[in-house]
Amino acid sequence: MPQIFRIDSYIVYFWSNENDPLEPVHVHIAEGRPSANGTKVWITRAGKALLCNNTSKIPERKLNNILRMIEANSSTIMDQWYEQFGEIRYYC
Repeated sequence: MPQIFRIDSYIVYFWSNENDPLEPVHVHIAEGRPSANGTKVWITRAGKALLCNNTSKIPERKLNNILRMIEANSSTIMDQWYEQFGEIRYYC
């Protein structure tokens, strides 16, 4: 799974086997290594991070820090998404 960045013990990544049709741009977060049931975060056209689910059960304080990092790097994430999947759509 393509890693975007790490924050402490958490990895922010794309899941390579996305649905067809491709879902809107989003990242997954998991502790240690990528997993299919990681926390999912949508990235909006404006670069905001919207929590879809927290299946990794990341503590709220840590999750808020990670969401701020995702927003600060949203344009880079969107560029990497396009390189990985060849198209880009937004949740909103």
